[in-house]
Amino acid sequence: MKVFLANAPWKKPGFYGVRAGSRWPHFEKEGCSYMPFPFFLAYSAALLRDAGFQLSLVDAIADEIGEDAFFARLEAFAPDVIFYEISTASLNVDMRILERTRALLGEKVRIVLGGAHFGMSRPDFLERHAQADYVLTGEYEFNLLDLLKHLRDGLSPDTVPGLIFKRADGSIAVNPAGKLQENLDAFPWPARELMSLERYCDRPGGIPAPSLQVIASRGCPFGCIFCAWPQLMYGGNSYRTRSPKDVVDEIETCVKQYGFKSFYFDDDTFNIGKKRVIALAREIKDRGLNLPWAIMARADQMDRETLEALKEAGLTALKYGVESGSQDLLNRACKGLDLAKVADTVRITRELGISYHLTFMFGLPGETEETARQTIETALALDPDSLQFSIATPFPGSQFHKHLLEKGHLLSTNYDDYDGYHNSVVRTDDLSGEDLIRLRGEAEQAWAEHRRKRSAAKAAS
Repeated sequence: MKVFLANAPWKKPGFYGVRAGSRWPHFEKEGCSYMPFPFFLAYSAALLRDAGFQLSLVDAIADEIGEDAFFARLEAFAPDVIFYEISTASLNVDMRILERTRALLGEKVRIVLGGAHFGMSRPDFLERHAQADYVLTGEYEFNLLDLLKHLRDGLSPDTVPGLIFKRADGSIAVNPAGKLQENLDAFPWPARELMSLERYCDRPGGIPAPSLQVIASRGCPFGCIFCAWPQLMYGGNSYRTRSPKDVVDEIETCVKQYGFKSFYFDDDTFNIGKKRVIALAREIKDRGLNLPWAIMARADQMDRETLEALKEAGLTALKYGVESGSQDLLNRACKGLDLAKVADTVRITRELGISYHLTFMFGLPGETEETARQTIETALALDPDSLQFSIATPFPGSQFHKHLLEKGHLLSTNYDDYDGYHNSVVRTDDLSGEDLIRLRGEAEQAWAEHRRKRSAAKAAS
């Protein structure tokens, strides 16, 4: 059986889309180097490869493949089954790609959809989008393998976990989600041999290229209302980890095979479980990799001992999500983050010479002009090496989206508007969508002035 896995084209004039591999699908300006690694697709490819399926894995976004060239490649491969990873922000384009696929290849090919879009979990999705045959909800790799084995062997897929499909009589079947794969070491390493690895770039602190993206865990035990990823892909707040040995085996092998000069842990939250995190750092150090690396982390889960262990193993940069300078807003958003602890952790991070990137957003429930100013002041006071200001994006399936619907604060249901930067699809009791866009712009200006003064002070010293 021939299987075509794809992150289909998604772009607009001057911008390219970031879909597969991103917890926040959005547009980046052309010329930007940022490109997350599509872990779900790459793990799926490895599972299918090992099971004997004939594969084509196409990341049209990373490889800058336009729609016509993409469909020419699809037609030439002549697959039996196509799998597309889609997202909420790209949904309108995704459905157009789906329609063109069906028109090109006809009814014989089977089309499967997966990814972080809540609407797919409802049976009426397949009724409204008749070009698709199957939907896999949540973490899909092993379930996709299960489905394809059933199709290959001519069996009914009514036991495939997390599958929504059309029965022969036209009715829609919804299979129970099933359990997540608890043993992450059971996953083969991503099928990187099928991909253009030099295209993938996420290098906090400017760690050198080419840089490997890897994960040591999945999920997050915290309950931030705005984070749809754990709720959509993992069905809740589960947290699973790989063994330090398996993680470092993968890094060591990839460095030797592909010549990576750094690596980045793109975990949802890397630093959960101090004992495991320090053990992983020790494993990296003991292998003598001697490469700089970076992580995505929570500031309140760090302490000096952990940071020192990570630095001794080569950690040079990290990302902390702060989100707001108002403790009240963080509490309302169920972030569970103490701003005093953030300040202390940032101080230690700076003292150790570790570069840090911070993220903030405007538009959480209760946002006012005053709380937005607090966020700008907090961001500047923490003096990061780099930062990100965005506008809160209420992806369907998140508690944030539910809250906005209940309050009447959702401004748009057109998913093209859900970019979290140029547009605001949210308002608060005190602020309009235009206010939030203005405040984000003012934050960017304040940050630019802060950097200018910082550079001038360094030059003068």
